[in-house]
Amino acid sequence: MQELERAEFDLTVPAPNGLRRGRTTGSCATAAVKAALTMLLRDEKIDKAEVSLPDGKHYLLVPIQDVRKIDDKRVRAEVLKDGGDDPDNTHGATIFAEVARNDIGEIRFLAANGVGTATQPGLRVAVGEPAINPVPRQMMRLAVKEVLEELGLQGRIVSGFDLAIGCEDGQKIAQKTFNPRLGIVGGISILGTSGIVEPMSLASWIASIEVYIRVALADDSRPGGVAACVAYLPGKIGRTFARDALGLPEARSVQIANFLGDALDFTQMALAEQGVELEVLWLAGHPGKLAKVLDGVWDTHSSKSNMAMGGVARVASELAATLGFSAALIADIESANTVEAAIERLKDEPGSVGLWRDIEARIAVLAQARVPSVKRVEVRLFDLDGNLLGGH
Repeated sequence: MQELERAEFDLTVPAPNGLRRGRTTGSCATAAVKAALTMLLRDEKIDKAEVSLPDGKHYLLVPIQDVRKIDDKRVRAEVLKDGGDDPDNTHGATIFAEVARNDIGEIRFLAANGVGTATQPGLRVAVGEPAINPVPRQMMRLAVKEVLEELGLQGRIVSGFDLAIGCEDGQKIAQKTFNPRLGIVGGISILGTSGIVEPMSLASWIASIEVYIRVALADDSRPGGVAACVAYLPGKIGRTFARDALGLPEARSVQIANFLGDALDFTQMALAEQGVELEVLWLAGHPGKLAKVLDGVWDTHSSKSNMAMGGVARVASELAATLGFSAALIADIESANTVEAAIERLKDEPGSVGLWRDIEARIAVLAQARVPSVKRVEVRLFDLDGNLLGGH
């Protein structure tokens, strides 16, 4: 059975950079849902919950801070957010779930106090929906299924459940994030794609990137001892491209997080030390990160930079006549609250491929200036579903 095959993800084991991992708000909310639902259906208070991770291979054991009945029909459970060693705005916050039955026979997600609601298009959730991203929703649906199976209720006629997710002081915490500018009102977002917070935004992680880059560049089998090409990925988007399209082994694909400038500088330093050149450096990822370079931003963490929309809109405006973009389309792009919203607006426009290719080329030129020992920089931009934006 799958339950027996899964292994616990041990958060006490440090990340490769020696720092402590943490739990996403999505994992915390899922644990709270399991604890609240268990009390609602079995009147049992649990002190930890087993949260299945999206990889299907691991689970987290998440401590439950409190579980209590609000009334005969609703239960509230609370989990303390632990972001590990990552400088996370929600670290130490109390994430809670209030679970109740409903009469529609479905799972319904609601925003409780401190979790925001989407008011503008272009986000991962529809306008009017609570700011609970797709993967956390998937995790919570699975959590409900697991509790029902454990209680022997799966397959029986069971009413649906309302999952109201909240965060203590969430409105205050949200002011430190991009949420107000994204049109998410009322609090934080419930996020996470893996369930685990990787401590990527610290000086120690920057130092570890240098090690990964030197390993990626090294190839004793080639003249000069340097690889033919490597790929730098700001996030998980682009990983499949590096592996399948470029045929690169894992060691040649470096996760650089938000530190594009540092990664390029480390590359130039390593190549210059050996007096060698790299044939091709690939940069592959979402324009929400990489397009910040258009504004001279090389540390792309949200706490260090504005969103990339300004640069994208500026290029679109410059190329409007060439690409056949109407004034109305340019206005829509300029008013988009996220790069993903602009991607969505542009996807059916004949000139969109040309726009993204031009942006890729501009990023490549700017990056090339920092790595003169690299013969060619190639950039590929993807949407959040991993689709190439510039065709190719």
